[in-house]
Amino acid sequence: MDEIILNLDKREVTGKQVKQLRAEGMVPAVIHDHGKPSLIVMGPYLEMMKAYKKAGKHAPVNVQADGKHYTALIKTAEFDPQRHELTHVVFNAVKANENVQAEVPVKMVFDEGNDAAPAERNGLIVLQQLETIEIEAFPKNLPDALVLNGEKLVAVGDQATVADLVIPTGVTVKADPTQTLFTVFEPSALQASNDAAGGSDDAAETAAEGEASAETPADDKTEQKETKQA
Repeated sequence: MDEIILNLDKREVTGKQVKQLRAEGMVPAVIHDHGKPSLIVMGPYLEMMKAYKKAGKHAPVNVQADGKHYTALIKTAEFDPQRHELTHVVFNAVKANENVQAEVPVKMVFDEGNDAAPAERNGLIVLQQLETIEIEAFPKNLPDALVLNGEKLVAVGDQATVADLVIPTGVTVKADPTQTLFTVFEPSALQASNDAAGGSDDAAETAAEGEASAETPADDKTEQKETKQA
């Protein structure tokens, strides 16, 4: 991944006044730095969103703020549940020579010329049961994703586990090696299971609502807490 560079400005505005900052196209943020006083900052919406999309919660961001340089990971990114707009970001500064923990995506790769597992090519369904996994590594060694070969998923009941992941040098996986990541199902059996559970659409909507409620904008209490830390 290319280096992610983000220039932020020190922020004096807190509390209810941050609404005006957002209206002006700025995203409020805070940088936590190893027990030192937190730095209250802000950055242009487009630049902040671009950095978030590239970094997620697993790639280091080179942050320039208040005349200082930080290598940081995004700890939390909060969104407006109606507009789905980024409203607040919390960065954790990390040290280049110390291991950090991060959650990285899990992805399947396939043989050249294929874009799906053999099971899917034969009309079966491959259900991903874990989308991210926790790892530990130096910031420079944090991968964009952990991958596994999807060609092993052929028949109903086939599974891929954490043990099947390709682990880069310098990376330690914190999850149980036997934890299931992908499972192959017969479409009719999966539909019957969804119907018995009340329907896959209802379950998806419930999950989406829960996720949206968890990504609420930073409230006044959060801003006041940051001010005390600064």
